[in-house]
Amino acid sequence: MAVDHFAGPVAEHYDESSAAMSAPAVVDPAVDLLADLAGDGAALEFGIGTGRLALPLSARGVPVRGIDLSPDMLARLRAQPIAERIGVTVGDFATSRAEGTSALVYLVFNTVMDLTSQDEQVACFTDAARHLAPGGHVVVEVGVPDLQRLPPGERARPFSVSADRLGVDEYDVAEQRLVSHHWTLTGGHPEARSIPFRYVWPAELDLMARPAGLRPAGRWADRHRRPFTSDSRTHVSAWRKPGEGPEEPRVSRAAR
Repeated sequence: MAVDHFAGPVAEHYDESSAAMSAPAVVDPAVDLLADLAGDGAALEFGIGTGRLALPLSARGVPVRGIDLSPDMLARLRAQPIAERIGVTVGDFATSRAEGTSALVYLVFNTVMDLTSQDEQVACFTDAARHLAPGGHVVVEVGVPDLQRLPPGERARPFSVSADRLGVDEYDVAEQRLVSHHWTLTGGHPEARSIPFRYVWPAELDLMARPAGLRPAGRWADRHRRPFTSDSRTHVSAWRKPGEGPEEPRVSRAAR
């Protein structure tokens, strides 16, 4: 059963703790890409959270809906301006069904890793394809597994070290899992939380998309659509649901 790791204080401080991800330099290129892919259609965000991308995408004129497991995160979304435009469904985005069909289904900021088994991640692609209109796209933004930076015999690697925050990823390479441990000082009070994830490789995502009838449509190193290389530490990947009309995906034209 899916577990809500973003309830209570986590949701309350989420926008503050991830403020860097809300900067225009980060948000704008992501919204540009998503709006290009949505075209004249609607978009559906899996793991919509507090609406960091859904709100500006909606302001761009794209009809947006979302699915999220956390009622507390959705409450933060509903408190935002123009949030009334966005329809939300409370549930597990690997299996839940939102109304209607979309031209775009997207997961950003490592959300696909919130699904902690391969079966759940495969089900997520199947669920995404069910929501797509023919010719629509699925987009996933996620980190490339950082195992090259993990010394032999070690299981943990810090990813954030500052005066008020320490973050450490603990890897289980045999099971392809990791647990992100967070220790923070909030208002002078120490807080600790640990969140499980399943990391996933780019080529593995292509295989997960295939049984859902989705075909690769593009892969970039980041939201700016820079080329993906062996040195890239993140990627933004797109898959297309076959439909009528030319097979060349809209994302290829937008990236030129």
